[in-house]
Amino acid sequence: MTASEFAGIRVLDGGMATELERRGFDLSGPLWSAHVLDEAPEEIVAVHLDYLRAGADCIETASYQISALGYRELGREDWARAMRQSVELAEEARREYAREDGRRVWVAVSLGPFGAALHNGAEFHGRYGVGFEELVSFHRERLAMAAETAADLVAVETVPSLEEAQAIVVALAETPGAAGWVSFTCRDELHVAHGELLRECARMVDGAEQVLGVGINCTRPDYIKVLIGEARAGTKKPVVVYPNSGETWDAATRSWHGRGEPAAEEARFGAMARGWYATGAQAVGGCCRTGPGHIRAVSESASQRVS
Repeated sequence: MTASEFAGIRVLDGGMATELERRGFDLSGPLWSAHVLDEAPEEIVAVHLDYLRAGADCIETASYQISALGYRELGREDWARAMRQSVELAEEARREYAREDGRRVWVAVSLGPFGAALHNGAEFHGRYGVGFEELVSFHRERLAMAAETAADLVAVETVPSLEEAQAIVVALAETPGAAGWVSFTCRDELHVAHGELLRECARMVDGAEQVLGVGINCTRPDYIKVLIGEARAGTKKPVVVYPNSGETWDAATRSWHGRGEPAAEEARFGAMARGWYATGAQAVGGCCRTGPGHIRAVSESASQRVS
């Protein structure tokens, strides 16, 4: 994907795991939503279609938790097959939707941080206890696999630290067929989860040709407007934002707590999205605990922005 093509993306999808849980799936295992690739792949297609019908023009694959490291822990070696399958399911949804609407749709391979493979909430603090080369190797392996698929781009997301972002940039440079956005999870209006300033992280990835955009995801929506400004202070690249509902993940109990943006407040999420677009976000979507209703509200905000 080129930078000019990337400029066409305006509305991202919402949470995949959230929708699968609403359909009755137990995602408490270490592979999270990737479990459903084995159990009921047709439901993943259905979730993709729900987001496309809500107005998303970019859907992310159900591959956030897929890695050789995570699968090896379960005695499995078929992680690459699972990643290919996740892309094939997104492509299936794109083809089916094309029969309903001729709108351009992009498919992004979702790649979680190293902490996601640990499935202990480490992506929300970034203190992994591993060396830099191990981080590079982890990301290199998955980026190479993603580059072999028919997906349009990669979304390396929920990155908690400057060091991991640096490792991703190195791995990208070793994988010329991969390009996409790098997205950070932030603990407040200035800092990524590990503690570095978001603008410093954005500045570091700004020089990487294969990084087409800088993102902020799985972060409280109340922080996003200021964070867009912080990202833009560090990069000239497009900024994409897809916050969570506003709830907080408790790794010990593997559950969400606090006040979010339930269905009755989807309109409020859309109103916030208008502010995010106005502040300079190119694309807006949702992360954990958001659904098609949130994305429909975002899509309406994007349309108002264009008009």
